[in-house]
Amino acid sequence: MALKERIAEDMKAALKAGERERLSALRLIHAAIRQREIDERSILDDAGVLAVLEKMRKQRRESLAQYEAAGRADLAAVERGEIAVIESYLPQAASPEELADAIERAIAATAAASPADLGKVMAVLKAELAGRADFAELARLVRQRLSG
Repeated sequence: MALKERIAEDMKAALKAGERERLSALRLIHAAIRQREIDERSILDDAGVLAVLEKMRKQRRESLAQYEAAGRADLAAVERGEIAVIESYLPQAASPEELADAIERAIAATAAASPADLGKVMAVLKAELAGRADFAELARLVRQRLSG
């Protein structure tokens, strides 16, 4: 079953079960997917849906940090719940060892030698680790590795 269809089925199940918080998060996901499809005038495949979910997770993490800094535990709890629902549709995160191996393979494949080659390495890593890694952190690790 396609990821978009699974989300729609889970939305129906949450409605029937009366799971208000989960239903709310699923509706946000569904709306974001539909908005992206309308903006791009196309039907998203699983890779496109994963990109939407990754963006939503990043937004929620940023909001969570701001709410915690402001002492808004109630809003932070809502964000944590939404993050949990979003992450349930994303592939399992890559382990630090997997990230290190992928970085080494990407550097070897692109013959990268300096931080100026970061873009080439990240392009290879994005294709391999889509949905499984935080790319800001990954870029930091690649930059650190290429710096020496």
